[in-house]
Amino acid sequence: MIDHASEMAAFVRVVEAKGFSAASGVLGLSPSAVSKLITRLETRLGVRLLQRTTRALHLTTEGEVFYAAARRIVSDIETIEDQITGQRDTPHGLLRVTTSLAFSTHQLAPVILEFMARHPLVELELLPTDRVVDMVEEGVDIAIRIGRLADTSFMARKIGEDKRLICAAPSYLARHGTPRRPEELAKHNCIVSRERAYLNRWQFRIDGEIREIEVAGRVAISEGEMQMQLALQGIGIVRLTRLTMAQAIRDGALVPLLGEFSADDPVAIHAVYPHRRHLAPKVPAFVNFLIEKFTPPPWEI
Repeated sequence: MIDHASEMAAFVRVVEAKGFSAASGVLGLSPSAVSKLITRLETRLGVRLLQRTTRALHLTTEGEVFYAAARRIVSDIETIEDQITGQRDTPHGLLRVTTSLAFSTHQLAPVILEFMARHPLVELELLPTDRVVDMVEEGVDIAIRIGRLADTSFMARKIGEDKRLICAAPSYLARHGTPRRPEELAKHNCIVSRERAYLNRWQFRIDGEIREIEVAGRVAISEGEMQMQLALQGIGIVRLTRLTMAQAIRDGALVPLLGEFSADDPVAIHAVYPHRRHLAPKVPAFVNFLIEKFTPPPWEI
């Protein structure tokens, strides 16, 4: 009889542990036994799932597809077993979380230690990226998303709101002066986006009307964290989210500008996760922790 579950679990653990020896300790098997399970799985499927070298393992294209599905199945099996064996209320296991680079750097990283201390049986894998991750395809448990939610098939809990601010370093303002009206930005060096031109059209409420001011500058870069670092050096005026710049503003390293002309509406921040009947306790534990730590949001100024 073919033991699909053992083969699948072995494959998932090998990928997560990044090797046969590391996975063998988790599975309670010898490295050779784990290797045989993977070989048997690949033979049965008729495809290679892992590229093996002397230094590392790499998923093939077929392996990436199989891993995304296999991880969900193994997770569901473990969740059901935990419920039966009485561990259903204890958060444990690998939790994969994705969010933007800015949120992970400025808001998530400072609170991770406390979460890990509260839940010592949880292993955390963070995937900071500004692209929209396919949670199902990439085996992600929770995504922290800023803005409108496109997929209504997932559960979503609001953890806060954010909006964009315009700021500059005191050193820049000392050299070039402080703009008092949005129209004056035409005389200033603004740090602009290289790839997303729409982000270079800054919106203001001027004399009761919403108007866009297209800004320009000598430096163009799309990555928000780099934009803030350049602004901190006094290179130019920047427009970024509060959650990115809040601490720098509190420290006096950046100065908010043109706030009375702001026309930016707040956007919601949600923790998003798949809607499953058997939801692993690690997921609500992390979501509840975020709501606790971000109520009220620490990026509010």
